Amino acid sequence: MDIILATSNTHKAEEFAKLCPVKLINICAASEKLEVVEDGASFLENSFKKAKAYFDRYQKPILSDDSGLCVAGLPDQLGIESARFGGVGLSDENRARLLITKSLEFSGEQRSAYFICVLCLYLSEDEIFFFEGRLEGAIATEYKGEQGFGYDPVFIPTNGEQQDTLAMLPEFKQEHSHRSKAVKALLSFVGERDCQ
Repeated sequence: MDIILATSNTHKAEEFAKLCPVKLINICAASEKLEVVEDGASFLENSFKKAKAYFDRYQKPILSDDSGLCVAGLPDQLGIESARFGGVGLSDENRARLLITKSLEFSGEQRSAYFICVLCLYLSEDEIFFFEGRLEGAIATEYKGEQGFGYDPVFIPTNGEQQDTLAMLPEFKQEHSHRSKAVKALLSFVGERDCQ
C-alpha cells in the first residue's frame, strides 16, 4: 500500500521510514506542505484535520501524525501545544531547555510525563482509522544526549537506562517510542487487512 505522509517534518519522515517495512506499506513524504490549522481540542482531532486536508489535496491514502509531550506539573502548557510551547520562534532545543527551567521546582509525581502519538490513516471518506502509542517517563533535570530531537534530550523513559534521556537511547527509542507503538498498531491493522 502506498501512503502519503502528511508532514514536512524531516525527522518524522525519517523515523517513519525506519519503522515501516516497505514490503507492507510504502510511506513517502508529501510533495508540498499544506498549511493546516491545528485548532482541534485533542491529538485525535488534529491528526484527523491534517489527514483530511492532505486527502482532499492528493486523493490518495494519507497517514498523519499528531504527537506531543504531556507533563503532570504543566497540565495546560504542553500536550497539543508542545510544538508551540514558549511561543513562536523558539528552536526545539530552546523549548526543551525552557521545560527544564519551568520544572526545576517539581518533585515526585509532578516530573512524570508521557509522549503520545495519534496516527490517522485516511483511506477514503468512509475509511478512517486511528492508532495511538504512548511512552511513559519523567522530565530530566538537565539537557542530555545528541541522538534525538524535540524533547528527547529532557525525557527519561520508564524502563530505559535509569538516568539516560531518550536522546541517549536510539535503540530503545526505535523499539519503544510512542511513534513506534502507534506504527506497530498500524502495521498490525494493515497486515490483517491484507490477509482478508
